[in-house]
Amino acid sequence: MQIENAKGTLMNLLQTVQDQAARQADFLAPTKDLQFNSGKDSDGNARSEIILERNAGMPTTFLDVNPVAFDQIASNAGIEVRTARRLRDGYAPEFDALINQIWQKESKTRMVRAHLDTNTQTAGTARAFVSDKFKTFDNHHLLNAALPQLMESPAEWQIVNAHVTDQRMNLRLKSSAITGEGAAVGDLMALGIGLGNSETGCGAVSVFQIFWTLACLNGMQTQNKSRSSHITSARGDGDTWSILTDEAKDADNHALELKVRDTVTAYASRESFDDVLAKMRAAGADQLGDGATYQSAADNLGRVLKLTKKETASVLDGLIETLQQDGYRGRPVSRATMINAVTAAAHNAEPDSINDWQERGGRVLDLKPTEWAIVAQAA
Repeated sequence: MQIENAKGTLMNLLQTVQDQAARQADFLAPTKDLQFNSGKDSDGNARSEIILERNAGMPTTFLDVNPVAFDQIASNAGIEVRTARRLRDGYAPEFDALINQIWQKESKTRMVRAHLDTNTQTAGTARAFVSDKFKTFDNHHLLNAALPQLMESPAEWQIVNAHVTDQRMNLRLKSSAITGEGAAVGDLMALGIGLGNSETGCGAVSVFQIFWTLACLNGMQTQNKSRSSHITSARGDGDTWSILTDEAKDADNHALELKVRDTVTAYASRESFDDVLAKMRAAGADQLGDGATYQSAADNLGRVLKLTKKETASVLDGLIETLQQDGYRGRPVSRATMINAVTAAAHNAEPDSINDWQERGGRVLDLKPTEWAIVAQAA
């Protein structure tokens, strides 16, 4: 069984990760040794750059600041992000002076994570502005740890989708061997697994279970999730990370790679899959009350999950789509239906928001009876 899909998704992901790893550079520097400068690009759009002055044999380096790094710079300076963007766009000299004064008077060592231009080592893009305690367990580390296990697994994994953005990488797969019937006859499901990581401080290293509805490839994440933070201070050793040798950091990363490997193996479990199928069948027995409508169910679920109006509208769209699927067509609306309504919204979400919708699906699966009573009531 080939893990790759017909779209070549895995090959494209590996190529992107390898290209980025080849251009990667990390700079540890006190902020007093940095300069912040804003202006306009050739199209007239606001832009900022970090200038790392020549030091200890390193040439002066100019790094364009991408949106992730800019927001981190603003937050680190204690400035609300929207305010920082407005100041940068309308009052660039004053904003630059403020950032540079903060960097001088409140100097602290930061890690600037960058992708350098292929033709020069003195220019590129600053993609993160993070603590010097940041653990550099990167996308290629995660893939190197997980892919051999996935390829050899009797679960017969196949790629569903994968994305690499400025914020994070996500890879999601489904099993061709571990499948079963969910809430109703014809509601076929498959076990799935996901890998997530952020090289830029926007999330932890994670391995998580997914349950796919095969009729539409809606994915729901369960509570089975392993997360490892990039900041080690929570374990009491954050103050030592920045002074470790490369050898010690490699050993620490190798330990995390082993954890990822073993977690990937554990989550390919038929037993855990059957447990969730049983919960889906139970969810199929929880139906809307008399007088409830599609609109009221979506609105009430939006209240329970604390969704925005736009997100609640996406749930209603997902509900209408779900009611056209095998296993749900012509049947009463149940909690299982609402799970699929929520996860269907992931198909139209931005790549960095897909996990949010899949996790919300798992939240609906685990609703308390009192919470379902709110969803099921009439408008």
